[in-house]
Amino acid sequence: MNRYHGRVVAITGAAQGLGLAMATRFAAEGATVALADVNEQALTGAARTIADAHDAQHRTDVVDVTDSAQVNDWITGVTADLGRLDVLVNNAGIIRDNRVEDITDDDWHAVIDVSLTGGFHCARAAFGPMKRQGYGRIVSFSSMSWRGNFGQTNYVAAKAGIVGMTRTLALEGARHGITANAIAPGLIETPMLASMNGPARDKLTNKIPMRHTGRPEDIAEAAAFLAGEAAGYITGIVLDVDGGISIGSSIR
Repeated sequence: MNRYHGRVVAITGAAQGLGLAMATRFAAEGATVALADVNEQALTGAARTIADAHDAQHRTDVVDVTDSAQVNDWITGVTADLGRLDVLVNNAGIIRDNRVEDITDDDWHAVIDVSLTGGFHCARAAFGPMKRQGYGRIVSFSSMSWRGNFGQTNYVAAKAGIVGMTRTLALEGARHGITANAIAPGLIETPMLASMNGPARDKLTNKIPMRHTGRPEDIAEAAAFLAGEAAGYITGIVLDVDGGISIGSSIR
């Protein structure tokens, strides 16, 4: 498939994990990818991975999404260098889990600032170029936790905020050819999940109706669909990619 030939896709948190999986998928389908991350060393490795695998045109930038000036400079640089901006993937995020009474001010603000405020900075910067060209796709990352999860007050607030922001972006962008959707991953094979001990991991996996965790490629597939022209009549939704865990429990 070559559905992203001629398209420019900008991804935050792109140096590893889900971000790199999505960048690789978009590059494989012909996109020019603009990778942003705070980890310069990992970003260099990600660019090498994409170049070696797909020989795709790409651009890398060290960007702290909590800094609106850095985000504005990144988007301006991408559009000036590559000529346009078709897709923005808001993937950057962190966790600082704890019970509510033990979450510090710093841990609250860190999670909100990266996941929610950072996503807002990027969407705001991307809206202008997308409106001018009459076309755009914004895909932002929520989580299965956005409905509520023990020990994640800060993370849940950020991810629920992503859902609300996405729905509003969808309303404001609709008349300009811009769609906005969110993806809510479940338990996906990432370094974060790999660090979980055996019993805790097994307990969570047993709650998944499909009885297995997802792969980064499952998320990349969802993002590639929502960011494509074929999904042009879909906007303002949250797509659960979680093996059915969001459906709820079963007595069987």
